[in-house]
Amino acid sequence: MSKKSPLWIAPSQPEWVQTLNEEGRCFNLPSVVPLDENSLLDHACRATGLSDWGDNRWREPFRMLLASLENEAGLTLMGRLMARSDIVLWLSARLRVTHILKKHPEIVEEEIVAPMVIVGLPRSGTSILFELLSCDPDVGVPLMWEALQPCPPPESATYDTDPRIEQANNLFTQWGRVAPEFDTMHEMRGDIPAECGLLMAGSFISDHIAALHQTPSYSDWCMHADYLPVYGYHKRVLQILQWKNPRKRWLLKAPEHQVHLDTLLQVYPDARIVQTHRDPIVCMASTASLMGTLYRMRSDLPFDVAQFDSIIMGEATAVRLERVIEQRAGGVIPERNIVDSRYQDLMEDPLACIARIYEHFEIDLSLRTSEKMKHYLCEKPRGKHHYPVDADRASERSLFRRYQNLYQVPDEI
Repeated sequence: MSKKSPLWIAPSQPEWVQTLNEEGRCFNLPSVVPLDENSLLDHACRATGLSDWGDNRWREPFRMLLASLENEAGLTLMGRLMARSDIVLWLSARLRVTHILKKHPEIVEEEIVAPMVIVGLPRSGTSILFELLSCDPDVGVPLMWEALQPCPPPESATYDTDPRIEQANNLFTQWGRVAPEFDTMHEMRGDIPAECGLLMAGSFISDHIAALHQTPSYSDWCMHADYLPVYGYHKRVLQILQWKNPRKRWLLKAPEHQVHLDTLLQVYPDARIVQTHRDPIVCMASTASLMGTLYRMRSDLPFDVAQFDSIIMGEATAVRLERVIEQRAGGVIPERNIVDSRYQDLMEDPLACIARIYEHFEIDLSLRTSEKMKHYLCEKPRGKHHYPVDADRASERSLFRRYQNLYQVPDEI
């Protein structure tokens, strides 16, 4: 490992996971848990009774993902089981999305008005801000269960009792059972807000997919992909979700949006973007810890930090931040469409931070909403995620000086 790579040491797996994977080594895993194209497509078609996949733009990244899983990910038995389950669900969602839009073309007339979109480096306060803003009764947030299985379209009358909630809850809480340390990093349940990567999974170009396995070839392919069709698919899913369960205005979140803000604004020209800011060196260290834990759930391969330089290595992270600076300066991202949220401000006085966001976008922050946010903060457990920051990374500080000075982001180490 390079001296400048974030330090991360894999924790011990639960004994039951170790035993399962050791027994799995006795099998021919590709035969026992197949991840080949025909097997997966056939399974999804049988599960849904459908066969129309819509356009074919998803097929190339789908095939790239399968090749990367077989050739690079080093999946254990548990990893293959989780991967197959995920892919069949994403394929099934795509089939059902295509079917409902063909059966009810009026869905595409649903208006997605001024969605608020939280962007920023991973681990820069996007999650807690997302959770707080979702306390607003006027806000609609895609929940994990409906992002995973958006069809049939959720209905207002059964929204809180839909059987998909329990299924999603069982799948997502499994992450903490396979890697208990993950629960200290990120809450996962079926009924909590979902990041947009899960909404995009049916396009097979998604940072949610890339975050689950060490698949550098797939990740590299996605980095150079055309994201306009991906955001088009994203919008169709939102239209489906609000068709029978109206939302006044959507609240969305994904760190990856920061790389595609120009494309996002092509699809949602009135989007209200909230950019979070935190010491990039701390963000990179925390992200390395999170990603290492995610990969450890599904593989015994050592975490190769260098493969993921686009989000956890200094130079690439600086380029990512500088690009947004230039887009804002050049008017690609109009200032009326974007507001800033510093991590330190959010931690010190979260309600004042949120009030500034609402003021920028001329949204009324009601007393009821403020009280709901206060209650949420009182009930939320404090985070327990501890991660080391390699002291050698301090040499990368100069890469971020322009960014930190512009947004007054203090050093945390």
